[in-house]
Amino acid sequence: MKLNTSVRFSILALLCFIAAAAAHSQAGKPRPLAMPLECAQGDCPLLKGVPQTAGMRSGFVRLMPGTTVGWHTTGKNEESLVILYGQGAALIDGETKRTFVAPALIYIPPATRHNVANTGKELLEYVYVVAPANPQ
Repeated sequence: MKLNTSVRFSILALLCFIAAAAAHSQAGKPRPLAMPLECAQGDCPLLKGVPQTAGMRSGFVRLMPGTTVGWHTTGKNEESLVILYGQGAALIDGETKRTFVAPALIYIPPATRHNVANTGKELLEYVYVVAPANPQ
């Protein structure tokens, strides 16, 4: 399912609002912002953490068919993937492969080794949001 430009920008606006709300609730210095969702490379940073935000980081990823981002962990942070276009699989250590088709959301708990694969025949585009986990 291909998302049109207005839907993509609506999702970006929502992510920026969430980022601004989280930053405002945790620290006084970060300021609201909006930016276009453009990326010439495969992985482009959007939010870079302190001092731009209170600790949240974000980026826009474009994966070609048959490629992966590579196994990694976000340490003590939790991560959400907002799938904008394409299809793929979330590979999570110790878990069954989770396939997805856009639009979709994937949540990765803290300290979880994972990978994202483009299993489709078209480009896979998604936004990741990484934030410090707040244990309860």
